[in-house]
Formats: sequence, C-alpha cells, structure tokens
Amino acid sequence: MKDYRELSREELLALHRETEAKYEEVKGKGLKLDISRGKPSTEQLDLAEGMLTVISKNEDCYSDAGEDCRNYGNPTGLKEAKELMGAIMGAPADQVIVCGNASLTIMFNTVSRSFTHGVLGSTPWAKLDKVKFLCPVPGYDRHFSVTEYFGVEMINVPMSPEGPDMDLVEKLVAEDDSIKGIWCVPKYSNPQGYTYSDETVRRFAALKPAAKDFRIFWDNAYGIHHLYEEEEKQDKLLNILEECRKAGNPDMVYVFASTSKVSYAGAGISAVASSPANLEEFKRYMGFQTIGYNKVNQLRHVRYFKNLDGVMAHMMKHAAVMRPKFETVERVLEQEIGGTGLGTWTSPRGGYFISFDALPGCAKAIVAKCKEAGLVITGAGSSYPYHRDPQDSNIRIAPSYPTSEELALAMDVFVLSVKLVSIEKLLEEK
Repeated sequence: MKDYRELSREELLALHRETEAKYEEVKGKGLKLDISRGKPSTEQLDLAEGMLTVISKNEDCYSDAGEDCRNYGNPTGLKEAKELMGAIMGAPADQVIVCGNASLTIMFNTVSRSFTHGVLGSTPWAKLDKVKFLCPVPGYDRHFSVTEYFGVEMINVPMSPEGPDMDLVEKLVAEDDSIKGIWCVPKYSNPQGYTYSDETVRRFAALKPAAKDFRIFWDNAYGIHHLYEEEEKQDKLLNILEECRKAGNPDMVYVFASTSKVSYAGAGISAVASSPANLEEFKRYMGFQTIGYNKVNQLRHVRYFKNLDGVMAHMMKHAAVMRPKFETVERVLEQEIGGTGLGTWTSPRGGYFISFDALPGCAKAIVAKCKEAGLVITGAGSSYPYHRDPQDSNIRIAPSYPTSEELALAMDVFVLSVKLVSIEKLLEEK
C-alpha cells in the first residue's frame, strides 16, 4: 500500500472523499461498540463456572489446617492461598499476603499508608514538601490516577521493548530524594504488551536511590496471560524479588498480582509479595483495617485451581479465546494501515492490549471520530500522567470484551477514523 505522506494533494482529496463516504455509511448503522477497557469477555468468565460449585455446603468451608473459613480471622490469608498466589508471583508463601478481589486496592492503600505513616520508619510523605513518582509511558491509566489523587508529581519515563529507559531511571532516582517510587507493569505491559528484559530487571534491582523509602511498585498483572501455548512464543520475566535480594535491596520492591482476569473479574483474589520487613508493616496496618478478607473465596480458588499447573491449564483456555481477537486487530491494521505511514502498533504475545501510535496530533481526533460512529475507545492521552500525551498520538486498543463479530465492526470503524483524520492532517500540511 502506498505511503499516504507521499501522495499529492489531489490524490489525498480523492482518498478523503472515498474514505468519508465509507465512514458515513458505517456511521449510519447506529453501532454501539466498546473496546475501551481490558475486561474479560462473557466467554472468558464462563470458563470458571466450576468455581460456583466447588464449595457447596458447610463442611466444604474448612481449610487444610481445619480453619473455618466462614469466620473472622487470619487477615493475611490462608496458607494454601498464599502458596497458590506465591506460585503465580514467583514468591515463597511466607512472603505473600492474600487480600480481596483487586490488587489496585492494595496499591492504593500502600501509597496512602506511605503518606500517613511513612515507609519503614521514614518521614510520612504527607509531611514532605514534594513527592514524585516515575511513570513509564505509555502506561496504565489507573496507576497514574492513584498518584494523581494524592497530589504526587509524576515524571514521564519513555518505554522501549526492553522496558523503561533505565539510564534515565538510574539518574533520576540517584539525584532526587523526593522520588519515592516507580509504577511498573513488567510483563505484557499495559498498553504496549512489552516484557522487561533480564538486563532491565537486574538494573531495577541494583538501583541506588537517594531516598531510602523509594519503592518499585511491580504490578505483574499479566504475568500468566500468554496468548500462545508454545513456550517459545511466551515471554519470560526475571524474578524481581530474587534479583533485589541478590543485589542487597530486598525491601525496595512490592510485587502485586490478582486473579481478576483469571477467574472472575469482580470476585477474584489479589496478593502482594515483598520482603519480611515490608510485610510486617503491611500486617500492622491490616490489623486496624480488617478482621480478615474473604477466606471462603480464597478457599474456592485453591479448591478449583489446586496448583500452578491447574492455573496455567486454565489460562490456555483464556488464550484460545483471546488469541483470535488479537489476530483480528493485527490483521485489520496490517491490511488497512500497513504501508500507509498513518500509524504503527505493537504485536504482543500476551496481556490485554495493543498500543497504536497515530500521526502526531491525531489521537484525540481519531477517538472523537470513533465515538461519533458508535465506537468507544479509552480517551486519548489516558496512557500518560494527567492525560497529557505530548505527541497526541497514542491510542490503546482493548480487544478482549466484544464478541468476534463486534470486534471486526469496531476495527472497521477504527481504521476508517484513522484514515479520515490522518488524511485531513496531511491535507493541512500540503
């Protein structure tokens, strides 16, 4: 396909008329489509139906140790649930705390507690003049919303297929003791689907921050969300807990994960893994916050999945649902946008998103065009702190929730919107 940037004004005008006619035709269908969030589809949620009956009577509600899971107590989680989540996270069971359904809640509480009570005896962040976080971009909008809520100054760090720009990360954390943390989605990152290289993980573990209360918020949300069964097609991620221990920085990282996209999005279990010192701090505040999370649900997960092998077998069922959707998105993009110079996109091997970069200055207009034709996409700029994408180019595509038929229609709307807005941009420049 010819590069649109090389076309004459007359050729662009002709293409504009043709594309606009197709767009108006699609717009006239009155579509209501949504690829804005990485929600599991109904088909994926149906996969875990057995969880609804794995505990069905009173005598099922006792843990391996004989604990009545219907009652109060044991706020850090069942031993067998810690073992299951530890296997998923690559952490020993005694370095895991199991919580409620959302790891985002643990992250929010961790930031909040750092503001009110500090980190391992350090000055509470609320008493400091300035608190800053590093934010690999494009990144996860909900992470950025947490730190924005607390008034944290967020600093962009460019992402590459190897992970964040570690030269910049190392320089900034070493120079500025007001930098207290960094958000990371290290495997199949949101939205690009990148996995941090071994070198990147080791450099994280070896950081020498000026702030002794600096923490890496390692949200391994997609650690087991492969799209392919073949091992050679699955990304591998070095274990950050082991690397931090080897580097003499065991307290520097919090690892978060959940089963929200494994079992039920609204009824999974979440966990944090970290050093013994950090976990003791978690336990202290949890003693005031809760008398115990939903242990019946923890037991339900253990009984249904049994172990890591059971989880991974289940995830291959998810992959069978997700893979064709990713392939549809990439096929349409390649057929309609490939070679035109109107955009680039990632081809992840796992996770929930594809990242699309339009021509600079076009993302907001493309999202608006999509909305006009009945397609909802995450707002342009959402993958950057304060919703400010300096290039106005990044758009996150979430293929998981719609049916295959809806996704095909959504991609038709998307590529027509990309073409229409991009042609108009090129005409302005001619």
